[in-house]
Parts: sequence; structure tokens; C-alpha cells
Amino acid sequence: MLAQTAMSRYFPLSAALFVLLLSQSAAAQLPALHILTEDDPPLTFSQNGQPAGLVVEVVREIQRRVGSHDPITVMPWARGYLLAQTQANTALFNTNRIAEREHLFKWVGPVTATLGSFFVRRDSKLKLVSLDDARKLDQILVVRDWYLQLTLSAQGFSNLSAIATPNQMVSMLMRGRADVIASENTTLPTQLAQLGYQPADVRKAYTFIRTSGYIAFSPQTSDAVVAAWQRALDDMKRDGSFAAIYRRWLPGEPLPAAAGEK
Repeated sequence: MLAQTAMSRYFPLSAALFVLLLSQSAAAQLPALHILTEDDPPLTFSQNGQPAGLVVEVVREIQRRVGSHDPITVMPWARGYLLAQTQANTALFNTNRIAEREHLFKWVGPVTATLGSFFVRRDSKLKLVSLDDARKLDQILVVRDWYLQLTLSAQGFSNLSAIATPNQMVSMLMRGRADVIASENTTLPTQLAQLGYQPADVRKAYTFIRTSGYIAFSPQTSDAVVAAWQRALDDMKRDGSFAAIYRRWLPGEPLPAAAGEK
């Protein structure tokens, strides 16, 4: 009886140790990654010198589950976007998945759901009822290399002015240096608040795209890494941890579509 009791205690402990060693071995086989993001609150930003935001929390939880300890670097979007296309083992987020980018990356997600729209100041008399109306405008501000710029350029817009950062773009709108910007529902309210404005100080003039944000991996990244990250994200969605993070940062916003949907 004593032998059986000892054995019954030994086997669960051995099984737990085996699983731990197996997970550590799998993590050790994953290559080091360059993990990049931009300053685009509340999804991604730098706070007291450290990365923060909704998608940063999601990525860190994925890292914990796959055994990755690589740091996250916040940098200008255009630089990160170039590195993610040319540098092996590089991940960039939050990257909206659109047709113009499909072949450029390997994808893990979705991690956000986004509406891309034209916005004007609250007192603007401008009315837009179609993309053709927007094409006739003198100027529309967009963030350089954002999916909104790529989408509008692909649809024949020649009146786009590319700006380095979202906050710079919003500031130009509110100070009257521009009349129209292309932005999104998930980030514009926070950017306005950072600049001392309220969401009611702008008005949505026309929505032209619905899309989802992903973690984009450079094409040289192994499929095994991408698959491991996707499995970890899928597990987060199943156990509720993803929804908890998302609703804390974006209360009232719909959760992203299921994996495989763009």
C-alpha cells in the first residue's frame, strides 16, 4: 500500500516535470526575434521608457506562453515597417492586414478590429458621401506607410500628404493646418486626449474600410515560429484572457474576428 501511494505521488510529479522540460525545450528551439512596434496609443506606445498598450499586453502574454524573452522595441512606424520586410526573424505590430500587404508578411492574429475613416473638425461644413467626394479634396493627411495610405493610394487617391506620426497628424488637423485626416476608431480618441482635445471635437465624415490588426512576421521567419505564436493567441481567445485585455483597453469596441478572417 505504501509503495502504491508513493508511486501515485511520483507519477503526477514526473508528468508535470516532463511537460515543463518539454515546453522549455520547445522554447529553446525558437530563434531570437526582433519585436517591433510604434507609438500608436492605446494599442501600442511607450510609457516611462517601456512598451505599453493593448497589443503590447497581448504580445507579452503570447511570449510568456511560447517561452520568448525577446524585448519589444518602440520605433517610428516607417522604420519598423521596412525592417519587418527585410530583416529575418522580425515581428511588427499592430499591422493591419490588407490586400496590398498580404504577400509581404506572415501573419498572426487578428488582434484588433478597426474602422478606417475620414475625420474633420467638429465645426467643419464638409460632407462626404463617397470616395469620389474625398478624391476631389485638395489634401488628406495620412500617416506614412500606414495601411490607410496604402489602401487609398491603391484606390487612386493622389491628394494624400504623408505625416510621420499619428499625433502630428491630429495636431495639424486641430490647429487648422489641414481639414481632413484618415484615421481609425481604436486610436483617434486617445490621440486627441493626449493633445488636450475631446473625441467630440472631431466628426467622422466617411468610413471607407473595415479591417483587422495582426502581428506581422518577416517572410524569412520560420513557419514554426508563426504557428507557435498563432496557437498561443488562439489559446488566449479560448480561455478568455484575450477578451479581458481587449475590453480593459477598448471597452465597448467589438472583439476582432476569428483567425483566418481579415
